[in-house]
Amino acid sequence: YYAYLWSEVLAADAFAWMGTQGGLTRDNGARFRDAILSRGGTKEAMQLYVDWRGAEPGTEAFLARRGIR
Repeated sequence: YYAYLWSEVLAADAFAWMGTQGGLTRDNGARFRDAILSRGGTKEAMQLYVDWRGAEPGTEAFLARRGIR
């Protein structure tokens, strides 16, 4: 169950970041593809996320999605 919650934290954080960067644009999609999807297992998953996002994921967007914040 924890893994499902953690994946929801990542999804909410990534979606919130996209919102602050102009939404789901072609450029944002290409950046996500190039930084995460095309890298496979070349680095730890968290490092790929940090390289793409520029920061570790936070819980703010997850809590807001759940109506807690």
